Amino acid sequence: MVDLHPVKEELFDIPARLNIDPKGFHRAVDTYERTDFGLYMGRGADHPRFGYLESWLLPALSLRINIFHFRPHVTTGQLYYCDVAEIIDDGERMRTRDLYIDLVTHRDKDLEVLDIDELAAATAAGLLSPADAERAIEATLHAVEGITRAGDDLMAWLRAEGYPLTWADSVTLQPAG
Repeated sequence: MVDLHPVKEELFDIPARLNIDPKGFHRAVDTYERTDFGLYMGRGADHPRFGYLESWLLPALSLRINIFHFRPHVTTGQLYYCDVAEIIDDGERMRTRDLYIDLVTHRDKDLEVLDIDELAAATAAGLLSPADAERAIEATLHAVEGITRAGDDLMAWLRAEGYPLTWADSVTLQPAG
């Protein structure tokens, strides 16, 4: 059974140093860093499974690349979680519209493509336009092809495409709750 839900939207308010998540929660941001190709965000997270989130918004690729810093009790081989998304940049804020498909890279496992069924169901239900669905599929195919050609190394593909992403050297997990 597919979890049918409206498109999730998120706001990255750079001047206010806020991230407003799809549920409307206002999250304080530790770091925003704008580059000519995107926006980096680092912030604490009170989630039971992870305590810090780093994200890169890459509008030209329609990708949000995430590192979830999991809590010590959580075992996962996940490296990067990529949301396929429309990313709108007004100069001071970025807004994302999640286009349902996710890509996940792991330490010891092949690249995963998730939620194609959600994309199809949302499009059929009129929650997503055919043009947005096409954009999601094109972004997914471009990323999968690039990652595969780079030996399943997401960061190598992004560097080769001109996106030299950097990540925090260390983070402090926010308490759960």
